[in-house]
Amino acid sequence: MKVVILCGGKGTRMREETEYKPKPLVEIGGMPILWHIMKIYSYYGYNDFVLCLGYKGNMIKEYFLNFEWLANDFTLHMGNGKGEVTNHAHTMENWNITFADTGENTNTGGRVNKIRKYVEDDDSFFLTYGDGLSNINISDLLEYHKSKNKIATVTGTKPPSRFGVIESDSSGIVKSFAEKPIKNDAINGGFYVLNKGIFDYLTDESVFEQDALPSLAKDRGLAVYTHEGFWQPMDTYKEVEEFNTRWDANIRPWVIW
Repeated sequence: MKVVILCGGKGTRMREETEYKPKPLVEIGGMPILWHIMKIYSYYGYNDFVLCLGYKGNMIKEYFLNFEWLANDFTLHMGNGKGEVTNHAHTMENWNITFADTGENTNTGGRVNKIRKYVEDDDSFFLTYGDGLSNINISDLLEYHKSKNKIATVTGTKPPSRFGVIESDSSGIVKSFAEKPIKNDAINGGFYVLNKGIFDYLTDESVFEQDALPSLAKDRGLAVYTHEGFWQPMDTYKEVEEFNTRWDANIRPWVIW
């Protein structure tokens, strides 16, 4: 099964980083968040990736083309060495990566639609975003999708609220206060499994979340897999800092490999 990752957005809410690089290359612990995402799938044995590129997509291509030198220490032998290189760690991932240019301004549904030819030989494929991490069990997600026999499965998660919640009585007296409580309703956490029938719901102009998912739900073709564990998006510069603070403190729940 292929793993399709949406890597084309501009990340306007974290311009401190994305003015110079695409969001999937923003680093956590010295490695791009995209690498962390791919490591999660690779841990479960899924090593064939399709990256839907857009904004500054060439930087993602260049990163992986030069990955061996960027991810390892090496010695360059100049002069009589004639430019030979000795690699000291040789950390190389066993990945097959298809880099698909899906357009700088294409919506999410359009990006998926444009990579159809790269997944059409498979009955189903994974889809996720290039800016979120989780300790989700990919094998359990896939088995759940198969058991529901639907076109698509979305992962639902219940992250803490960003704000405290106040409960008061009719006289204006506070009855309880909860600092960042867990929400009761699940939100879309990405980490999809999709059958080929999804392409009946896509065009090159569609927005996956606003067009395809509501239509699937209306047609009873969408299942939800509830993930109770860690899930965190990286939408703002503050969240970049939070991820790196976690990394430095060795609090890394998404690092299952």
